[in-house]
Amino acid sequence: MQPGRWVGLAVMFTALLGTLAVPGAQAAPGEQDRLKKLTQEAAELTKAYRGEILSLEDTQKLAENSSARLKKLKLSQAAAERRLATYAQTSYMGGGFDDSQLLMPQTDLGAYSIMTYLSGEKTQRLNSIKTLIAEQKKAAKDADAKIAKLEKHIKELKARQREVEQMLAKFGFQTPGSATGLTQRLITLRGAVMQGFPMPFGVGCLRPGDPGEHGKGRACDFMMSNGRMPDPVAKARGDSLAQWCIDNADKYGIMYIIWQQRFYDMRTGAGWRMMSNRGGITANHYDHVHVSVL
Repeated sequence: MQPGRWVGLAVMFTALLGTLAVPGAQAAPGEQDRLKKLTQEAAELTKAYRGEILSLEDTQKLAENSSARLKKLKLSQAAAERRLATYAQTSYMGGGFDDSQLLMPQTDLGAYSIMTYLSGEKTQRLNSIKTLIAEQKKAAKDADAKIAKLEKHIKELKARQREVEQMLAKFGFQTPGSATGLTQRLITLRGAVMQGFPMPFGVGCLRPGDPGEHGKGRACDFMMSNGRMPDPVAKARGDSLAQWCIDNADKYGIMYIIWQQRFYDMRTGAGWRMMSNRGGITANHYDHVHVSVL
């Protein structure tokens, strides 16, 4: 086995992979750094807004998922290229074609080698890399778009920050009472709701250990059904309650409402917005109206 033959094959193999490379198949440099910076800014905004910002969480999650998918595709492509390189070396070193043909002057080793590596299983391996590159290019564009959307939304929220801080100052900051684990503001709101709306399926507020508003004693779930899609009467009751909360948000210090996989955040001023799918009737708030207070 002449060393020059393997060197020649390696050069051809490298060139072959080069023809598969697609310009721009990877996200712009610093993608992870951008996402890390935005994640920090999102955390600071959540603190400044004094609670969860669902629109921001949804947008951030989409960006993180797209970035993770792109990273996975990059790793898969690198692994596929390593497997193909190993296969090429093994096939050549093991005599993938008749050595007597190599001694024939008219034999074009480069053409013969490429033809061999593009046949059968080898073709599948190369096609796999082509597919991964195409998917990676698409994923890179998607990740870039999602990150750009997150940047835009953070900019919008920052623009409203002073206005939101003035609103927060108006209502002040309350801590949960030791007896109930709920803030007085939430207790007042819960009483007003239960006085004006029948609650045949109950109300759930404090949820110890919950990282969100329930764990802070600042949110209640007003159930419209028992875990199933509410009937027309129950849905109408939920619609009425949600609208009542919007109309009385300033009076009771309501921060946001979630109902029927939509949310209405008083701080952002964006009106009703769709919430990303959380995986079920209850998780998507089809069976209850969630209300969080400042």
